[in-house]
Amino acid sequence: MNAARANAATDLAALLPASPDAYPQALDLVRRLVLVLRMDLPGYRRASFLDDRILSPGIQGAWLPWAAVAEAARLITARRPLHFIFHSGHVGSTLVSRLLDETGGVLSLREPLPLRTLAEAEETLDRPESLLSREQFDGLLDMLLALWSRGYVSTRAVVVKATSSAGRLAPAILERAPSARAICLNLRAEPYLATLLGGANSAIDLRGHGPGRMRRLLAGRSLTVAPLHALSTGELASLGWLAESLAQSAAKQAGQERVLALDFEEFLADVQGGMAQVIAHFGLPHDQAFLAAVGRNPVLSRYSKAPELPFPPGERGERLASARREQRAEIARGIAWLERLARADAGVAAVVAAGLP
Repeated sequence: MNAARANAATDLAALLPASPDAYPQALDLVRRLVLVLRMDLPGYRRASFLDDRILSPGIQGAWLPWAAVAEAARLITARRPLHFIFHSGHVGSTLVSRLLDETGGVLSLREPLPLRTLAEAEETLDRPESLLSREQFDGLLDMLLALWSRGYVSTRAVVVKATSSAGRLAPAILERAPSARAICLNLRAEPYLATLLGGANSAIDLRGHGPGRMRRLLAGRSLTVAPLHALSTGELASLGWLAESLAQSAAKQAGQERVLALDFEEFLADVQGGMAQVIAHFGLPHDQAFLAAVGRNPVLSRYSKAPELPFPPGERGERLASARREQRAEIARGIAWLERLARADAGVAAVVAAGLP
């Protein structure tokens, strides 16, 4: 068994500079290791999330020292253009990523776990409890950017879809990858609240993400807010929208014309036009046949995060209508919470003004 593990580690280490078949799935900042898994192109296309959900009993993998992985990354010579999708969560980012799969020539990496790990580590940089120095943080980010830029023979570009909470790293990513471009997917506040509050596990999800979002909201701002335990579900949903919208605002300021803002409702109203924008922004080859038929692409009739499940036309509208009826009071509380904070902070006010009718 030990010999098998050693052979797997050797094989994966040798693959790292040359092929995305060796995928850096996780970072262990305590042990300073990287979990590298054996992947292939069909595996990437199947995966809605490149987190622990891709682990299976038969998958080949090995923990490698991050210094060795970083050295392998420095040996990469054939890099593809690398771009990013940042989003506020539940706003169609997986759908856009899967449609990019359909164009041919795009290797999509959906929600790589190491990016989330670095986003969490970034909060404590320059503080005594940080596990990373700023130099180490930058080195790990450079390592991942290099590894993500590997492609297959057919790959013309790699597009990384970040986890929503990792969007706050967009300025650092755009600085360290000066040729990268990004799209920021979002919704206006009211449809976002209706989308989240209509979910079966919305209260649990919102409370779980609440602490991190509250820390990010209050960082560098003098705001008086009620504690998380006192917020209603509508106010928690507004906290999520505001935290992620502020992160997208910072991304747009950092990237300027390299960042394209997309409203998901507008995208759905004109999928062909929306995909044409995305393809042009990322500098991908124009495929007029694909664009002409994209509104009928089977991806649009499946649940993007679980393609084995159908998602019939009109279902999203029905869910939103139901949420607006059943969660009317909570949506109103969330909007009122945003308006109160907007009166106290100019940066919040600018984001809220753009997100309210």
